[in-house]
Amino acid sequence: MKYFLVLSFWFIAAPSLFTQVTQPRTIITTDGEIDDVDSYIRMLLYANEFEIEGLVYSSSMWHYKGDGQGTTMVSEMEMTREMYGERTSLRWPGTTWMHELLDAYEHVYPNLSKHAEGYPTAVYLKSVVRIGNIDFEGEISRDTEGSDFIKAALLDEGDPRQIYLQAWGGANTIARALKSIEEEFGQSDEWPFLRKRISQKAILYTISEQDATIRGYIQPNWPELKILWNGAQFWALAYGWKTAVPQELHSYLEGDFMGEHIINDHGPLTKMYYSYGDGQHQGGDPEHIHGDPTRIENAQWGSFGKYDFISEGDTPAFLHLVDVGLDNFDHPQFGGWSGRLIQKGASLWQDGSQTEEWNPYFKELDTRYAQTRWLEAMQLDFAARADWCVLSYEEANHPPEVTLEGPKVRHVKPGEVVQLTAKTDDPDGGELHHTWWRYAEVDTYPKNGEVGLESIAKTFTVPADLESGQTIHLILSVTDDGEPALTRYARLVLVGV
Repeated sequence: MKYFLVLSFWFIAAPSLFTQVTQPRTIITTDGEIDDVDSYIRMLLYANEFEIEGLVYSSSMWHYKGDGQGTTMVSEMEMTREMYGERTSLRWPGTTWMHELLDAYEHVYPNLSKHAEGYPTAVYLKSVVRIGNIDFEGEISRDTEGSDFIKAALLDEGDPRQIYLQAWGGANTIARALKSIEEEFGQSDEWPFLRKRISQKAILYTISEQDATIRGYIQPNWPELKILWNGAQFWALAYGWKTAVPQELHSYLEGDFMGEHIINDHGPLTKMYYSYGDGQHQGGDPEHIHGDPTRIENAQWGSFGKYDFISEGDTPAFLHLVDVGLDNFDHPQFGGWSGRLIQKGASLWQDGSQTEEWNPYFKELDTRYAQTRWLEAMQLDFAARADWCVLSYEEANHPPEVTLEGPKVRHVKPGEVVQLTAKTDDPDGGELHHTWWRYAEVDTYPKNGEVGLESIAKTFTVPADLESGQTIHLILSVTDDGEPALTRYARLVLVGV
């Protein structure tokens, strides 16, 4: 069913250091921890939303293979150094698990493709799997097929589009690719221009700091390369979710929901999703005891039930690429399903105290609420994608379409009346529910609370005290009446003149 909300205004675009002209290109590096596996499974269900150009095994402070010759290492990272001391290898999950998941993906690919265009084939995805620098934490001394693959993508002049490099574990394979470029071209006359071109092309998204290669090599030697650093908000989707996520939202991560809507009876791919008490165990990692049903009552991070969520700490890295209408890819400071990052330097965006948001459940400022505020919509969307693995198009639900009729930014005067307008459509023909709300933590208008939002298709009066340059972010949330209910958004930014 279509809905029309009237809106017209003029637009002057603010420049962005991020450019999403078409679907973003990405290469994912991962150390293969169980939470990486779970993020990987969810990622495959969204693989139509971005161009996957590489899937690369890498190491981290928690997982490395060793060189097989008895060489030992002591971690550069304090926590790992204290926990494990000197080691020849550490909890290495091997280099076959991606193909095993892609075999399962191959079974559900035909059905996924009934629901959306653009899903890559399993044959293609297997063709871009590479083994990177996996022998030790932070190892960047030698080229590998994974680092060479990333290097070639960065040097390729045939495709100048930005490429989004995800570090789900350590960033060492990415760092090695950059170091190899520097070693080859660093003494040439073209080096300043080449380094600038590569720095404009690459965007690095890192989940926490899982080796020392970003601060030890990338930032000092590639100071203009853009880095998105999620060091706190990912915990809402990680092992400690029971304390990071409000109790009122726990049901979306507990076994009743995860078992029924994601893991069971949705095909072989989601059946491989690691959850508490599921009886699964990842080879190579003796610390993966989460699947043991006899130990879930007193597990490391609390007490859990069967099929409870364990962790997807790396999921924000790829959710940043999924366009749900919040414009967060072009503007990480806007916030979205991947959380919210603030620019802290010429080329660094980061979370932390500056991205604290008022958590209405905890009744306090919370460094993770920029992620948890979207949890319900994210989990219901995940459940719908799991349905796509097994149901026909007619049996499943699909997200509504939302488009502002006009530009996304408007320069306004105090007291001006703005009509709130968008065109929305439900591809399944259902009813849609519309809500406009102010994302006050993102905008720069200093007054909290309501700012005069009216009902659908009505108007918004610009505050009389809005000063020149101050912004107000208005979000339209559109939710359908399907099962599970799905939500998409539009963002209108008002700028005072």
